[in-house]
Amino acid sequence: MKSKKRLLFLLFFIWGFHTAFAQNTVEGFLKPADSLNLKRKNALIITETALASVALIGLNQLWYADYLSSRFHFINDNAEWLQMDKVGHFYSSYQLGRLGAEMMQWSGATKKEQLLYGAGMGFVFLTAVEVLDGFSSEWGASTGDIIANASGTALFVSQELIWNEQRIVPKFSFHTTQYAKYRPNVLGNSLAEQLLKDYNGQTYWLSINLHSFYKKSKIPKWLNLAIGYGAEGMISGNAPKEDLFLAPKTESFRQLYLSFDVDLTKIETQSHFFKTLFSVFNTLKIPAPTIEIQQFNRIKAHFIYY
Repeated sequence: MKSKKRLLFLLFFIWGFHTAFAQNTVEGFLKPADSLNLKRKNALIITETALASVALIGLNQLWYADYLSSRFHFINDNAEWLQMDKVGHFYSSYQLGRLGAEMMQWSGATKKEQLLYGAGMGFVFLTAVEVLDGFSSEWGASTGDIIANASGTALFVSQELIWNEQRIVPKFSFHTTQYAKYRPNVLGNSLAEQLLKDYNGQTYWLSINLHSFYKKSKIPKWLNLAIGYGAEGMISGNAPKEDLFLAPKTESFRQLYLSFDVDLTKIETQSHFFKTLFSVFNTLKIPAPTIEIQQFNRIKAHFIYY
C-alpha cells in the first residue's frame, strides 16, 4: 500500500510539472536559460516546496489520519510482492530526480546545483514519506524502500558524473491482469487504480541506449535495448490474508524481459515544446516485440508486449 500511494504522487509530480511547462508554447519560456535566471530559480523553488508540502499534507490527511500514531519504527517488508514495490521505489526516485535536475537546468543553475538540489528531490521527498510511515502504527519505515530510493537517485547522478548523459534510463509499462478481480480493494477496481496497485501488470525496465556506448557505430541514436523485470500470480504481498478465501491458489513467479525501446530524448528537434514532450513520455517503455523468461527458465515470446 505504501508504494502504491508513492507511485500516485510520483505521477502527480511528473505529469503535473511537465504538463504545466509543456502547455506554454512560447519557445523562449521553455528554452533553458544560458546563465542563472533568479526569477526562474526562485519560482521553481517556491513551486517545488509548495507542491511537496501539499502532497505530504494530503498524504497525512488521506492515509495516516485514520490510523493511530506510534513511536517511530522500522519494518522489514523486503519479502513482499517479489520486490516489485522496491523496483517501483527505484524508478520513482530516479524519475523525480531527473525531473528536478531538468527543472534546475531550465533555471540556468550550475551542473553542481542540478545534481545536488535537483536530482536529490526524489530521494528527499520519498524519504519524507518514509518518516510519515515510520510514525504510523499501521505501517512503518522500510529500510528496503530507503535503499531503493537512494539507488534510483544514485543511478541518475552517477551517469551525469561519469558520462554527462543518461545512457541507462528506468522506464515503466503496464497491462491489465486477471488477478485484480479477485482482490479489487488491494489490486484496484478501475483501470486507473490497477495501473497504480496491480503489481502483476507492472513491468519496470532499464532502457539502455546502444549508440551511447558505441558512438562510432551506425546504430540509430534513438535505438535502445530494454531489460525488464516483472512478477505475476500475486494476490497478496506475503502471508495469506483473511479475505483471500475466494481467490484461486496461484503460483507467484518472477519474469525477465528482453525487448527494444526508443529513447525519445535522442530524437533531434529544435522545438523546446517537443523536447519537453519527449522528456515526459520517455518515462514509459514503448510496446515492442519481447522475449519473456518466466522464473528465469521458461521462455515465452510476445509479438507486442506492453
